[in-house]
Amino acid sequence: MLPDVNLKAITEGDLIQVRNWLLDPEVNQMWYGCDENNQPLHTGYDLGFKEPELNQLVVRLEQDRNRDVMSVLDADNKHVGEGQLVYEWSLLEAQLFLLIGEKELWHHHYGTAALIKLLDYAFIDKGLHRIWVDVPEYNTNALHMVDHVGFVVEGHFRGAHRKEGEWYDSSVLGLLSDEYARRRSRILESV
Repeated sequence: MLPDVNLKAITEGDLIQVRNWLLDPEVNQMWYGCDENNQPLHTGYDLGFKEPELNQLVVRLEQDRNRDVMSVLDADNKHVGEGQLVYEWSLLEAQLFLLIGEKELWHHHYGTAALIKLLDYAFIDKGLHRIWVDVPEYNTNALHMVDHVGFVVEGHFRGAHRKEGEWYDSSVLGLLSDEYARRRSRILESV
């Protein structure tokens, strides 16, 4: 059975928490690594923010029509991760990003539960046709998770992800709304 998770709008404290998670080498190792100044890399916003800038960053993220940044909460409303959808409205599709930052929750299906919440939001609430992910080859857990949910390999990017001075290949996987609708109940039963 999947754990109960919810999505909510990101807050200033959540942004600080994401940065703190990515300062942990173990979490960072599964994400995008660090830049040449040993600062964690992230997508959607710069983690080098100063705390007085946080309110402006939250407002900018809330007003971005082409990106949703959401916090993942557990059943106790504890912030455990971040999900993002980056929209290409003309194609009715989005790229999905997901980070579970609380390491003690890894391998306990929190990622799968959050992924399903994000897919429900994208396909049902936003009416999208296609969701895709770009998963670096070093993140085998993420590859297994998206495969389990029904994403199909659509391609391969060579040298697409730089991490700690090295370039890694990645797989691009996609999921269509009708595929997800057919599989959703079986996914929930199979965990």
